Amino acid sequence: MHPTLNIAVKAARRAATVINRASTQLDLLTVQSKSPNDFVTEVDRAAEQAIIEVLRDAFPGHGILAEESGESGPESEFNWIIDPLDGTTNFIHGFPQYAISIAQTKNGALEHAVVYDPCTNELFTASRGSGAFLNDRRIRVSRRTRLNDSLIGTGFPFRQFDNVDAYLAMFKELTQKTAGIRRPGAASLDLAYVACGRLDGFWEMGLSPWDMAAGVLLIQEAGGLVSDLSGEADFMATGNVVAGTPKIFGQLLPIIQAYRPANMQA
Repeated sequence: MHPTLNIAVKAARRAATVINRASTQLDLLTVQSKSPNDFVTEVDRAAEQAIIEVLRDAFPGHGILAEESGESGPESEFNWIIDPLDGTTNFIHGFPQYAISIAQTKNGALEHAVVYDPCTNELFTASRGSGAFLNDRRIRVSRRTRLNDSLIGTGFPFRQFDNVDAYLAMFKELTQKTAGIRRPGAASLDLAYVACGRLDGFWEMGLSPWDMAAGVLLIQEAGGLVSDLSGEADFMATGNVVAGTPKIFGQLLPIIQAYRPANMQA
């Protein structure tokens, strides 16, 4: 494993210690609402601080973009993109589908990725050009080639509801053209599941960079395809992402595009 990736794994495990300790005392949590249906707890903040301390100690010259604390650190060709607890709403309810997501970019390109599920102890890792792994076992996207045999992941709008009708139209058509749709509630894990073949494709709109950075690299290194709604690579800026096996991606994207609102960024 690349030394930089080792540090990211160390940071993720440090955050998991904070999260696991709190998961046994959910009734004591203080929950705040950042915006409608978008929650934050002291666990998010403590886990983020644990990650930042590990990264700062190892890489004091790197920049950081973290969900709760925003941007910090010096201008650098290296930047870390952190979601300390992706799936906070699940966590608050004791629903065991949440993860820690850490990615590093070099001059804007994704270099290293960690998605860690503290409930199952599953550690997804990737470094550019070196493949993707689940607990040290090499992973690849699934071999399915037909959309109607495929299990597709998604995430419905929860912060803004301007495009909910478009989402429902996509959902309706894809429900009829796939083996099933799943909406577990943590985008980083959904993307990791595409990388290891549990899901054959995924789409969501309105994501933030920390929701998808690590998961995107996992899919790319596992042989999958990722784009925005135009089929281009601007998903980190637009927040809109479509991903899948090469064959499934090619069948999924046109259906998503057909219902994209005219006023929506790609």
